[in-house]
Amino acid sequence: MALSVVAIKAAEIRGKAYKLSDRDGLYLLVTPSVGRYWRMNYRHYGKQKTLAFGVWPDTGLAEARAECDAARKVLARGEDPAERIKLDRVAATVAASNSFETVADEWLSKVEKEGRSPVTMKKLRWLLGFIYASIGKRPIAAISAQELLLMLRKMEGNARYETAKRLRSTCSQVFRYAIATARAERDVAADLRGALIAPKPAHRAAVTTPKAAGELLRAIDGFQGQPNTLAALRLLPHVFVRPGELRFAEWQDFDLQRAIWTIPPHKTKMRRAHAIPLSRQALAILASIEHDADYSSYLFPSLRSVRKPMSENTINAALRRMGYAQDEMTGHGFRAMAATLLNEMGLWHPDAVERQLAHCDNNAVRRAYTRGEYWDERVRMMQHWSDHLDFLRHRAKVLSRNFGQAAESRT
Repeated sequence: MALSVVAIKAAEIRGKAYKLSDRDGLYLLVTPSVGRYWRMNYRHYGKQKTLAFGVWPDTGLAEARAECDAARKVLARGEDPAERIKLDRVAATVAASNSFETVADEWLSKVEKEGRSPVTMKKLRWLLGFIYASIGKRPIAAISAQELLLMLRKMEGNARYETAKRLRSTCSQVFRYAIATARAERDVAADLRGALIAPKPAHRAAVTTPKAAGELLRAIDGFQGQPNTLAALRLLPHVFVRPGELRFAEWQDFDLQRAIWTIPPHKTKMRRAHAIPLSRQALAILASIEHDADYSSYLFPSLRSVRKPMSENTINAALRRMGYAQDEMTGHGFRAMAATLLNEMGLWHPDAVERQLAHCDNNAVRRAYTRGEYWDERVRMMQHWSDHLDFLRHRAKVLSRNFGQAAESRT
């Protein structure tokens, strides 16, 4: 019986099962009690088999013919169409389970175990959160460069140029991890290099003149707030570490007898241990902090939980309370203040200043020959720096001088 709607209806009325043939083995099996199914009979290695293509009318004639033609091409290659369909379904299931979000979460777990700081992990999760809503559930191998670019363009449309740039770089790391774990074949984020707007470098706000530094130090002395916050504000100019390194400082990291604070690798940006000579002034500030080892291991514990350090916003919030706007001074700005004024003194080797800032030399050969880290010079420099801060604060001569240079500086 020829395949037509009339024939289908007639077959159903007769109440019998009919095969309504189309061509190339495709037919519609009509069973009044069960339904109407597209089928194709074929032989593979001498064995008779049947392939199903769906139910009429949900699957139309054109679609059934297309699937039948595709099956015959598979058969012509010597493969079993039914087995190929099963394998394709398994591959699709595996691809769906290997979504961008799944792979990204694995990568985050990996880098966290490798020692990334809690602050860095928080930033990475925050960045990837932008992409999860749009393509997070998509199989990572199916994501195209254009698809990723479209999402990043939306961020640029909101003038978040730096965020878009960092997200592209982070996505690139996720794609490279997917390639290494056999779940993607290429890093599509790498194709977008040069496609995004390159924002101008935005330096963190900082006080960098002697006069302004003295005003800042006097403002800190007059700060009315939590004692721990005041101690952190007083200590930071003397050690000029990154705010995160100050927040996570623990008493066990300090050797007060030798006057050294050693920040372990997992707490530093460069993942290298960093030693800081402590001046007399820094030691005095540390001595002023009430310490109970049973209470908290942190120098500056959170007010909400002694098992956590102070909030990352504490220092900047305190500066705002003191009247310093976001474009005037930040917690990170104490590093720029120290770097600027120390270099302007002309008393110290530039590399000694760089080592004290925990900056790593990009030249591997040169870095190998500076293992001495200029330690003796840094010890003298840090005491001189604290003396200089006292001078800037009080506009007076420092009473004790341990080396030949005058501690006071012209403002």
